[in-house]
Amino acid sequence: MELFDPLFAALAPITFFYIVLGVVLGIVVGSIPGLTGSMLIALSLPFTFKMDALNAISMLCAMYVGAVSGSLITAVLMRMPGTAASVMTTFDGYPMTEQGKAGRAIGLAIVASFVGGIISWIFLVLLARPLSIVAVRFSPFDFFAMIMMALALLVVLSRGNMLKGLIAGFFGMLIALPGLDPIGGNYRFTYGIDALNDGFKLLPVLVGLFAGNQVLAEVLNPGGARATGGVRQDLKGMFMGLRDFAQHWFGMIRASLIGTWIGILPGVGANIGSAFAYSVAKSFSRRPQDFGKGSEEGVIASEAANNATVGGALVPLFALGIPGSVVDAILIGGLIIHGLQPGPGLYRSNPEFVETIFAAVLIANVVMLGVMYLATGFIARIASVPTKLLLPGVLVLCVIGSFALANSWFDVGVMLVFAVVGFAMERKNYPLAPLVIGLVLAPIAETSFRQATMFTGGSVLPLLATPVPILCALLTAGMWYMMFRIRRDG
Repeated sequence: MELFDPLFAALAPITFFYIVLGVVLGIVVGSIPGLTGSMLIALSLPFTFKMDALNAISMLCAMYVGAVSGSLITAVLMRMPGTAASVMTTFDGYPMTEQGKAGRAIGLAIVASFVGGIISWIFLVLLARPLSIVAVRFSPFDFFAMIMMALALLVVLSRGNMLKGLIAGFFGMLIALPGLDPIGGNYRFTYGIDALNDGFKLLPVLVGLFAGNQVLAEVLNPGGARATGGVRQDLKGMFMGLRDFAQHWFGMIRASLIGTWIGILPGVGANIGSAFAYSVAKSFSRRPQDFGKGSEEGVIASEAANNATVGGALVPLFALGIPGSVVDAILIGGLIIHGLQPGPGLYRSNPEFVETIFAAVLIANVVMLGVMYLATGFIARIASVPTKLLLPGVLVLCVIGSFALANSWFDVGVMLVFAVVGFAMERKNYPLAPLVIGLVLAPIAETSFRQATMFTGGSVLPLLATPVPILCALLTAGMWYMMFRIRRDG
């Protein structure tokens, strides 16, 4: 029965309630164009302070699952993906809606989302524990090399200008410098400001970058507060039959495997996984000419892959303490807030906790399937509410959440400043993901590097002559070369 103990723990009434709540909130917010799962999870962090760590992280993970899935509703019905994860779904989902097949398009997307989530969950369970066991033996130089690889991959895979991704990553690392020196124990870069003794707290920065930034963007962008009326409500034919499974099972599994692998790569995101799986599906399709005109294969590939990135991204988070996406960086903040140190030691010191979280992710995918089937029509009507009506509530939550962290107006100011920073960066096409992950990983990288050089008397030769750093360097160089070739040929 020990095998099922984590599942029973996740099905405890209060934990199950928070999982369902997280999935529902994630689906609703994910389905509203302009709002994102990152914003929802960042805003929810302050409200988990008084919660049990298991319930809090289970709810946040359930929000993650729900937000990626909910985006498909408006992508299919209105050609307005709630998040970037479902952009590819619009290419074939909306044409199917125009052909009177909205119910079938959503039904295929829901099942593909579920299959993608389950397959990536299997890999999460199979890979996380062995990887964490191996990682316990890593030296500080090994961890430093892996973190540098994560940042390098994040930059090279950034949308748009790679130089801007590099600048954003370094900016995130600079933000992490003020406060207490992790090795020396003295204060640095505080400039006599007592409120900076703890540095820039992660939560106000995240709330500002994602929630405050979104409010500012919607207010200043005349087209931002979009009315999304005209939702088609004819959702007949949502349930798939055995013939449908026989026809599409291979495409679902292929896209799920692609999404899982893409999710494991640091900072890549569900939108890249979805786009890659869509391209592969089109390349191997017997009817590639149908893609973009209402292809069922296209809908399935996009939704299976973007949901599979969720489980894939959780693998490096729980095994290594390295976030696989922006949402995972926020989840690391949630773990730290609840006194849990992300990394391989988390599995060793709290195996029951980690395995129960994995069970919660499985339950969240099952709940997502049920909620999406039962409430898609209702959620579509919620999603048609003009975004401008939601902004005052979001702004209030930004202020309350930032202030509640330490009862400090300084943190509210930090949130507002980073709302402007995030808005300005996105206006100039600087990606936010490298900034956030640079902010999260910089203290870990600094601590690892300084511990390593203390052991070696200041020598960095082990960084150049041990297997893990060399492997990380080769993988990074290979990825950079591939991306340069792709961009040059494109």
